[in-house]
Amino acid sequence: QVQLVDSGGGLVQPGGSLRLSCVASRSIETAIVMGWYRQAPGKQREVVATMTHGGITQYTDPVKGRFTISRNNVKNTLYLQMNSLKPDDTAVYYCNANYLIDDDVRPYWGQGTQVTVSS
Repeated sequence: QVQLVDSGGGLVQPGGSLRLSCVASRSIETAIVMGWYRQAPGKQREVVATMTHGGITQYTDPVKGRFTISRNNVKNTLYLQMNSLKPDDTAVYYCNANYLIDDDVRPYWGQGTQVTVSS
């Protein structure tokens, strides 16, 4: 089993910044791909940003140029730096990690952290 613990959410004004963290109980260097997802009220969960084992990153169009995904392998931590936040960024943000275990790719999720952008 792999545990992921999300943190860093909060209430911020439009234009502000937050940094989310996700600490994994297993080495993130062995994860096939990790990422951040979000789910706004009444909407489906959507991908925000992903990073592969090799460090290749991808972002959903609405956050390009504002959000940055990164990781610290020593701390087994994945980050999401969010700048120039907008009210539309309000959602619960979830960390995701996919590991190859017993020849099977298994997804794991954090518990979620609330981000609210409001004046």
